[in-house]
Amino acid sequence: MTTLPPGLRERVLSAASGFRAPGRPVTTAEAIEPVEAFRRSAAAFDHMLGGLTEPEWTTPVLRELDVQGLVGHLIGMERDVRRALHGEASVALADHVASTQPDADRQLGRSTDETHLGWQLAVEETLELVASRDGGTEVELHGMRLPVSALLVVRAFELWTHENDIRRAVGRPDSSPDEPTLALMTALAAQLLPRGAEQAGIAGAVDLHLVLTGPGGGTWDVRLGTGPEVEVTLVLDAVDFCRLVADRITPSDIEVHAQGGPRHVSDVLASAARLALGGALVRTAPALAVELVALWTASGGLPAVASRHSIFFDGSGTS
Repeated sequence: MTTLPPGLRERVLSAASGFRAPGRPVTTAEAIEPVEAFRRSAAAFDHMLGGLTEPEWTTPVLRELDVQGLVGHLIGMERDVRRALHGEASVALADHVASTQPDADRQLGRSTDETHLGWQLAVEETLELVASRDGGTEVELHGMRLPVSALLVVRAFELWTHENDIRRAVGRPDSSPDEPTLALMTALAAQLLPRGAEQAGIAGAVDLHLVLTGPGGGTWDVRLGTGPEVEVTLVLDAVDFCRLVADRITPSDIEVHAQGGPRHVSDVLASAARLALGGALVRTAPALAVELVALWTASGGLPAVASRHSIFFDGSGTS
């Protein structure tokens, strides 16, 4: 086997990853609106529920919730989303767990068909209400302030994550979002990395060139932290990145091609994982009541993140 000249592989990778303009998705699929991403994630979740056996509905999944209780939690989430869309002040800082727990508890003694139908109806009501709202209108929910369009991507993210929580609990293979939905998810998460860095408390500044490969991926140039800059390039799979952001896997679970100092690479990965700590349901750490102000631009629906925004997903494998 011929030995490559020293540094050739790194130079080629660097040139290739830098060729594509930052923030441009590699997807060739037609772009979709955030409401369609939410609808598709809900349809995938619904399909998964329809294939469960009666015993599988009693499988423990998260916290002390079995599958049926988790679906009840999601019924409560849809109710709170609608309350936020109606501008109810009481839901703005409501606790994520306490606000939805009664809906989870109400599933006890109900048939699985009743629970499934209740969730389907809750999603339909959300979609009907969203249809009359402008995507740029800001709403407040569970300590977050964000535009409706971004909220819908967050909800798509949550449904996909919980679908896979259930899949793993009952021993079924993981699923991936469809390409257009994944493109919206990666775009939002990638541009939230600076606030993840703030929460992780990284030392110094990182000039990050992030390359997410595969369907739904793209490239972003993102500055993390403050102080003297070091350059870091990360190349990883788009779905793996989303699982990391959702706190379902750790950096050691994924294949990452990195350029830059090991400490700075670790800081970036920690920043991504930190995005999942918006309101832990298992850990005793208090929920973070911080704001997300994301404006969806005309260029492909990608979010331009303003000076303050929410860490939108909770950690410890829960949501």
